[in-house]
Amino acid sequence: MAMGARKQPLYDQLVDLLTDKIDHELRPGDYLPSERDLSERYGLSRTTVRLALQELERLGLVVRQRGRGTMISDRSLQTANLTQTYSFTEQMKAIGRVPKTTILEFTEVEADKNIAAEMNARLGERLYKIKRLRIADGVPLMIECTYLPSRKFFALKRPMIENKSLYDMIEQDYHEKVRLAEEEFYASIARHSDARLLEIAEGAPVLDLIRTTYDMNNEVIEYTRSVARADQFKYKVYHNRAV
Repeated sequence: MAMGARKQPLYDQLVDLLTDKIDHELRPGDYLPSERDLSERYGLSRTTVRLALQELERLGLVVRQRGRGTMISDRSLQTANLTQTYSFTEQMKAIGRVPKTTILEFTEVEADKNIAAEMNARLGERLYKIKRLRIADGVPLMIECTYLPSRKFFALKRPMIENKSLYDMIEQDYHEKVRLAEEEFYASIARHSDARLLEIAEGAPVLDLIRTTYDMNNEVIEYTRSVARADQFKYKVYHNRAV
């Protein structure tokens, strides 16, 4: 099928054509033909095809996986709700997905100026730094970088967070009761290192999240920065009108 009779840019025409196929012929988890196949099928350059696939990814219609191809996204409501009480493991189980966590880094560091300010800590205070990759059904969804004050979690060891959730460890092993967790997020684009871990294209849409958790004494016991794939999370707000 040749393209180009209309004045609409070629990659826009291909976006429209593939969007129609995604809506009416393909199912979540199916793969689009390769860049080479699309180029040959529609008589377009590889650059034009690549631009179209990038636009489909920006729209959340597909997920481009390095070494696997371009997969149709699941746009159903079976995504994690950012406004619920946060537990990645429990949320994934609740929507029928199989969660997995890979610990990328576990070390003790000194609080720099920025982290100290966010955690109301002293400059140079010892912190545990835990970097984790969150996965569901074999698909990487989120990178989390968590800081915990060493004085609150004395003798914390890596196996303790490998075998149970972070909040279970906080409450059960260290008897710290969570009073409040504040979370903010904003739209961003994937940096190279994050894109590689999340198996998405560099520059693809992501959500940057910041969570600060307080104990009953209003002291910060957790500070987490996360990068989440925008196609795998939703945001819902409830507004109650006062009577």
